[in-house]
Amino acid sequence: MSGQLLIFYIDTTVGYLVSLVCAVLSVWAFVDCTLRKGPAFQASSKRTKGFWLGLTGAATFVTVLSVLVPTPFFGLSLFNIASVTIAGVYLADVRPAVTSR
Repeated sequence: MSGQLLIFYIDTTVGYLVSLVCAVLSVWAFVDCTLRKGPAFQASSKRTKGFWLGLTGAATFVTVLSVLVPTPFFGLSLFNIASVTIAGVYLADVRPAVTSR
């Protein structure tokens, strides 16, 4: 096996694993958002449940699509980065505020 081919396989594997981690985080954020009560979002001043369901749902769609239909850039696409950022904001900021209500 040539060195370039080995690097390609390593790059592809790492990219796929990054995409998979992004998808898992997005799915977790979406499922968690569906389980929370709507009034808790507004009581915590974190927009509405529909707003966060829309954002986390779109993020889940994009990240799962990137796992199912791999591109040469896998987890490093701009849409994947934006999607995992949305999921991260929900999990780090909104979820704790809504859970405490």
